[in-house]
Amino acid sequence: QLQASGGGLVQAGGSLRLSCAASERTFSLYGMGWFRQAPGKEREFVAAIHRSGRVMYYEDSVKGRFTISRDNVKNTMYLQMNGLKSEDTAVYYCAASRAGWGKETTYDYWGQGTQVTVSS
Repeated sequence: QLQASGGGLVQAGGSLRLSCAASERTFSLYGMGWFRQAPGKEREFVAAIHRSGRVMYYEDSVKGRFTISRDNVKNTMYLQMNGLKSEDTAVYYCAASRAGWGKETTYDYWGQGTQVTVSS
C-alpha cells in the first residue's frame, strides 16, 4: 500500500516536498515513480528512481527543478519540487514496480494521489 502526502497550494516559484510512504517491508526491491494528472489531461510520467536509490530519471519538463529520492530504511520516497509553475498543477501519484523502473516500466501499485496547486 502506498500513501502519498505533502501536496497543497503554493505560489509560482515556490516549493513543495511530496512523500510516498509504503507499508511493504520489501520496499527496497521496488522501482518507484511519480506521475501526475492535470484536469482534462492524461496521466503523465514525472520521475523515477531505481530501487537502489542511486539512479534517477526525469521528464524533461521537470529536470533541474524536481528531485526524486528514497529512503529504503523508512520505506519512503520523496519528490522535492522547486521553482513550481502553474503548469505543474495536478494530482500527483506515486507508484511501485516489481519488474523494473523508469518511464516505460509497468507499475503494479499506485498511491491515492495528492493535489498540488500552483497559483500564478
